[in-house]
Order: sequence, then C-alpha cells, then structure tokens
Amino acid sequence: MQNLKKISAYWWCQIAGWGANALVNIFFSWTFKGVVNAQFLGRVLILTVIGVGLTHLMRWVLIRLNVLMKSFERQLIYFLAITVSFSLLLASLMLFLFSHFHLIEETEQKFSLASRLIGSSFNAFVTLLVWNLIYFIYHYVERFRNQQIEALQTESLIRELQLQTIKSHINPHFIFNALNSIRALIDENPERARKAVTELSNILRNSMLAEKVETVSFEKELNIVKDYLALEQMRFEERLQVQFEIEERTLMNPVPPMMLQTLVENAIKHGISKNIKGGTITIVSRLLEGRHLLSVRNSGTLESGPLAEGFGVSGTQNRLRLMYGDKASFSLKNAWPGIVEAEVQMPLAV
Repeated sequence: MQNLKKISAYWWCQIAGWGANALVNIFFSWTFKGVVNAQFLGRVLILTVIGVGLTHLMRWVLIRLNVLMKSFERQLIYFLAITVSFSLLLASLMLFLFSHFHLIEETEQKFSLASRLIGSSFNAFVTLLVWNLIYFIYHYVERFRNQQIEALQTESLIRELQLQTIKSHINPHFIFNALNSIRALIDENPERARKAVTELSNILRNSMLAEKVETVSFEKELNIVKDYLALEQMRFEERLQVQFEIEERTLMNPVPPMMLQTLVENAIKHGISKNIKGGTITIVSRLLEGRHLLSVRNSGTLESGPLAEGFGVSGTQNRLRLMYGDKASFSLKNAWPGIVEAEVQMPLAV
C-alpha cells in the first residue's frame, strides 16, 4: 500500500487511460467479432505499452518546449504538430512490431503498407488528440485555480495591510493629543471644541469603515485628511500651515483609503514637528499624462532613518504594488532645498 501511495496522479491517469482504451478495444472485438484471441490481445498489449511510453515522451516534449507558457495561437500550432508527429511515430512502431511478432490480421494483409500506415496514423491521431486535450484542459483548469488562489491571497494581503495602516495611524498618541486640545478649548472656544469633536469623530468612523473597502474617492479621503490637519493645527497652532493645490477633476478618482493620511502624518511627524518654527504642508492632486499624481510636500530635509525606512513608506509602496502592480509608482525625495516631497502616481479609473 505504501508503494501505491508513491505513484503520482499523472501515472495513475496514464494507467487508467490506456487501461480503459485496452478494455474498450477488447469489448468491441468481442461484441462485433465474437472472439478475443491471443493475436488480438498481443496487438492490444503492444498498443498499450507503446502508447504509455510515447505519451510520456510527448509530455516531456511539451514541458521541454514550454508549450503551456506560449500564446494561445502558438500553443495550437505546437499542439497539432506534436500530435501529428507522434501519431505517425505510434503508427509506424505498431506496424513494425505487429509484423515482427506476426500479429497482422488477414483482413489487413490485402492492403498495402502505405494504406495501413495511413489508417493506423489516423486512429493514433484520434487517440493522441484526446490525450492531449485532456492534458491541456487539466493544466488550464489547474492554472485558473492557482490564479484564483493567488488573487484571494493578494486581496487578503491588501486587507491586512490596510488594517495595519489604520492601526498604525489611529493611535493613542494622536487621540490623546486631540482630546487634550479639545479639553483646553471647551471653556476658551466652545464652538471650536464642538467642531473638533466632530472632526475626531469623522476620523474614527472612517478608520472603522476603511478596512471594508479597497478604494474610496479622493474627495472623501481629502475631507478626512482636512479633519486630521484641523486637529493637528490646534496642537501646532501657527507652526503648521496648510496649502491645497487640488484639480477638481481628480476628486472622483478612487484611491486606497488612508494612504493620503499616511503621507500627511509622516510629513508632520518627520518634518513639521522637528522644526522649532514649524513649516508648511502642501497637498497636490492633479492629472499628469493620463495618471493621477498625488503629492505631499513639507518643510524639512530628507535624511536616512525612520522617514526613509519606516512603516508609512514601506506600507504605501506595498499597497500600491499589490493593488496596481507596475502601473503605480511612489517616490520620496528632497524636491528642492528645504522641501521634502512624497509623490504617488496611480492609474485613472476606467
């Protein structure tokens, strides 16, 4: 039993397929001729043994030529050429061995060798055509199944990465800072305090919804970032200046949720907060050669360290790669003296 378990599914299919072919030949011989003699069984045995050997060799040729990885048109050409070639080879070997072991039937002897070769080649072509169809269909189904699994794994990674992004940014430090700012405003400026509560509520609500969607409109993402910046301005006061350069036609383009907030928080954490005088954050959104260009500029200088290697940068790169492949790009650089720019380019929605 242990030895049987070591036999691969491919060889089980070979044994079952050619075994079934032998049984079908025996069945029809018994049904129409009423007899199954030693000569006929010898012919069936030769066909089965040669069939197993040649189809295994044919599989090796298909793998060696990497046929399944070629375009559909080239696959079709290779498919027909290999089937015809091996059909002629199978028919030639059969006739040679039938003659060598004196297994040629009396009804066949009246036909010329060329006629017998043509007839045997046709029968072999039909058999090998069925074998190749089963082989190709199996691999197409297997490839489709693997693609589905990879797609599900990719979607799972995207969800997990989005959740990690959310958890990394809706953190106690930000919430405590916002609440402390709101508390200080309650007596001094109650109206602003109420507005700040609404802004914080919007951010927290969006964080809970973000993990359920793959993309949101840029307008919705921008509104959340404005709430976030408004809360940060309460803490930094005049040290934080914000500018927007937004093209209206980009507002409805879908973007990954909280990606812009990731870039903005990096800009505040590694740029504005480290400068005693603070600085300016500029958010730019425009169309560039059929792509959505989104950038966040902040006062400061890019140096090696947490900003260049932190989760915010790597997370943005991974999300773009998983969602858009090579159709999106991300860069972080010193745009000009005293200004750091994080830039994302994404494809437009069709």
